[in-house]
Amino acid sequence: MSLAYALNIASSASGVLPVLAALYNYKSLDKVLKIAAVFFLVSSLFDWILELTKMWTNNNLPAIHLFTAISIVFFAAIYYHAFFKPVFKTAIIILSAFAMLIVIFNVIFIEGIWEYPSLSITVLSVLLICFSLAYFYQIFNRQEFIHIEKQGLFWINAGVLLYFSINIFLFMLLRKIIAAHQEEGYFMIHIITNIIANILYSVGFLCKPQKTTSYQY
Repeated sequence: MSLAYALNIASSASGVLPVLAALYNYKSLDKVLKIAAVFFLVSSLFDWILELTKMWTNNNLPAIHLFTAISIVFFAAIYYHAFFKPVFKTAIIILSAFAMLIVIFNVIFIEGIWEYPSLSITVLSVLLICFSLAYFYQIFNRQEFIHIEKQGLFWINAGVLLYFSINIFLFMLLRKIIAAHQEEGYFMIHIITNIIANILYSVGFLCKPQKTTSYQY
């Protein structure tokens, strides 16, 4: 077994960690984290479906198109409930709807359902990088004392920012990378960041809730 193959299996297996952490601490999860827990369950299932379908079909890319659309819906719900200001909530709805339209347009008119959705995943990455940075801005500007390292969504948001900010150029240029036969090194970056992100997600689900007063700013 090669190191690359072993790490790829480890990357897929690491998707189970957030699910197990969420199940272990489920009674302590708030509404936002429960939505996130369902998403990571779906994400873990998709990881294994993609691995299994590699043995049965030459093209499992429609599943990636579907998962991209599902990701937009879940993350829109997560960040909608995570933000305090109505203007941020409205922006999330508008931007997520726009991203979904691009995904649908891409499937029908541009890359097609049987090709890797570089455009769709790049749009998803930009969307989530913006959401995660805005969330960090919110928590760092709250005028009340909180231990941010004890906030579950802080760690999940950190994982989102890490994963998508590092891999966005891989998603954007994947076809050219494959054409140049240089995909192994780039996929290693994706595999490692995926494992680290799943560890951060798991830490987030294991955080105990803090009693803090909500603050509108």
